[in-house]
Amino acid sequence: MNTRLAPVASAPDPVLAAALERAQAQVNRVVLGKAAPVRLAFACILAGGHLLIEDLPGVGKTTLAHALAATLDLSFQRIQFTSDMLPSDIIGVSVYERESGAFKFHPGPLFAQLVLADEINRATPKTQSALLEAMAEQQITVDGATHKLPTPFFVVATQNPVELAGTYPLPDSQLDRFMLRIGLDYPDPAAERALLASSDRRELLAQLTPCLSTAQLAHMRSATAAVLASPALIDYVQALLAASRAHAQIRVGLSPRAGLALLAAARAYAFLEGRAYCVPEDVQAVFPGVAAHRLIPSASSSTSRDRLAADLLAKVPVRN
Repeated sequence: MNTRLAPVASAPDPVLAAALERAQAQVNRVVLGKAAPVRLAFACILAGGHLLIEDLPGVGKTTLAHALAATLDLSFQRIQFTSDMLPSDIIGVSVYERESGAFKFHPGPLFAQLVLADEINRATPKTQSALLEAMAEQQITVDGATHKLPTPFFVVATQNPVELAGTYPLPDSQLDRFMLRIGLDYPDPAAERALLASSDRRELLAQLTPCLSTAQLAHMRSATAAVLASPALIDYVQALLAASRAHAQIRVGLSPRAGLALLAAARAYAFLEGRAYCVPEDVQAVFPGVAAHRLIPSASSSTSRDRLAADLLAKVPVRN
């Protein structure tokens, strides 16, 4: 079946495309054997979304975030979430200064271009919710005053599986703020051997050099947003949304906001593939990461969210 669409727009700038390939290659030299998740992480950045990495401790979640920040030359802050953390520990606090007779806002670690929310589900829901405004609007409000966050602003959150001790499930409203959810899993034997035989990851991270500037990243984000999505492709996306709402084992299907996230991620994936137009394979590549964490299974269903997303892809035909 030929699902390719004829290109009608110019291809990505070759200089920027080469720099983007170098950036991905550099991250892949640190996070071994995870080319597919790394590509999805770059797609998330280009699409202007936020990334949730869910997996067991020790598989490289934090390393990936550090590598992305160093490679893209972004200011970086790591927030280690704990059960006793307060919202003010993240966003900052207003402190009264006697000399000026006024309150002065002291920014928290959220004021960085790439923020690593490490083990986000170890914090209470109240603290988790402190990120909602920041992730949705790139600003925070404290004592009635609005403070803009840096540009670009990208949250990478890591999450341990909910069955592990000391975790709080992320509420659905928080999950919906993440454009993509990915897992890293254990490396394959070849990658694991290379990992065991190579230098310490901290040494490799210290040696990373920026491959893209902030201006180049902004340019690529604009180019990504201009990637063509044809009416036929939008029909396919809409069919996936409709199927999620009619599925017998899904209580809450995908929202229009999820559809916008799916299209944005598909455009970014097409850009990474060197195309100025989307094809259904782009949608299929990002659909599990965009959709699975947004689906809410019915009470009687024992099927995981990931399997439900795979089932939707299998059942919805590509629109030509």
